[in-house]
Amino acid sequence: MKSGLQRRLLLLLLLPLGIFALVSVYFDYQTAGNVALQKDQQLRRLIPLLADSVLAPGSAQEGVPLLLLAPEVEDFMKSRAGSAGFRISDSAGGFLIGEGWIAGVVPATYEPEFQSVEEDGITYRLVAQRVETAAGELILQLADGSDARQQWVRSVWLKVLLPNLVLVIVAGFAVNWAVTRALRPLIELTDAVERRSPRDLSAIDPQATPVEVQPLVSALNRLFGLVNAQAEGQRRFVADAAHQLRTPLAGLQAQVEAWAQQARAAQGKGAGAGNAAVTLPADKILRLRAATRRTSQLANQLLALSRADASTAAAQPMQRVDLKDLCESILPLHLDAATAKGIDLGLDAKPAQASAYEWLLRELLNNLVDNAVKYTPAGGTVTIRCGTLDSRSAMAQESANRSFGVFLEVEDDGPGIAAEERARALQRFYRVLGTVGEGNGLGLAIADEIARVHHSQLELDDAGHGPEGVGGLRVRLRL
Repeated sequence: MKSGLQRRLLLLLLLPLGIFALVSVYFDYQTAGNVALQKDQQLRRLIPLLADSVLAPGSAQEGVPLLLLAPEVEDFMKSRAGSAGFRISDSAGGFLIGEGWIAGVVPATYEPEFQSVEEDGITYRLVAQRVETAAGELILQLADGSDARQQWVRSVWLKVLLPNLVLVIVAGFAVNWAVTRALRPLIELTDAVERRSPRDLSAIDPQATPVEVQPLVSALNRLFGLVNAQAEGQRRFVADAAHQLRTPLAGLQAQVEAWAQQARAAQGKGAGAGNAAVTLPADKILRLRAATRRTSQLANQLLALSRADASTAAAQPMQRVDLKDLCESILPLHLDAATAKGIDLGLDAKPAQASAYEWLLRELLNNLVDNAVKYTPAGGTVTIRCGTLDSRSAMAQESANRSFGVFLEVEDDGPGIAAEERARALQRFYRVLGTVGEGNGLGLAIADEIARVHHSQLELDDAGHGPEGVGGLRVRLRL
């Protein structure tokens, strides 16, 4: 992580510096070219003045023309002492007067010709032109060693490349130091997370981290919370399962052990071991069947409770569920149990649809109907309902001012649940005092867990079948 950020920061810093250096070189070259062009134009202007400085031809013996430098030419020579010079040659290129180190040039035309020559480590810009003067046709040459274009390479190295190179080196050290200091809290956070044990899912303090890292810390804390909730649910489920399965399994084991002792006793009395038979009373067989059914039901309910966990269900997408079809499919599953007790199991289903988890609603409805049939006295009535809520009553009953359009409901005329017991009745493994019949106390807990998955809650109310409108139980889920 540190190395990656260092490379990025170095690249982001060095790339602009490199572009800046290239742009600086380009503009410096353009400036040097403009200055050199001005120098060429100055030399071009000085050539006619140098021609005017030739006043007359020289004597026949010496051949050196009479020369009086024009003021501008003289100022040019003085301002560039040691780096400027002139040469006057005859029409054939023979030297007459001036600087001997300037090589003779014989122009083919009367146009000025420019070239660069090097002398004693100095690069001179040289102009040569064939001109008619008072001494006849002569070749005039001017040399200037202060040409900016000739000094351009050294100028670029000293003014652009070298400072930028130093800046890049300094920036490299600065970035390394800055990244090390800036990433220290993040590296410490990484080390702290790596040192944690798998069971330590406590939240990290966001205020102890830089502002830029706080969204990451908040996301980690949310993840820790989800994992912790899931782990806590698993631990609770395992503890509940171990606690509740212990009793029926112990009963089964006790009965099987008792029969095994009878079998061994019968084998001891009989002549042939292995052929002894054990006769069991009908009540023991029925108790064994009841214990087996209760154990099976408990295991199924525990699995349903685990599947109804909010963190597990949320990972799957909701779908459009036809509540009427759902109720019609649940009714036949409980007809036998209801008929055996003489209970009138009815259906009052109106067309309704909701966005939900169908398999969870099926589990909820199964548990509610099973509870109603189990705890309703013989000859009672159980009704499964679904439909659309009246908008006025829904708004009046919903304190949070949320809109619920449809509902699922199971109503019975059994003993009901007292108002002060209803909150506890939704807890796992809680059975209302005085309840007759066998049960595990998981049916309403499973239904309540499924309701929370659908961002709702179970409503427990009197069904109004008893005296003064009190009696029975109505369990409703709004969707």
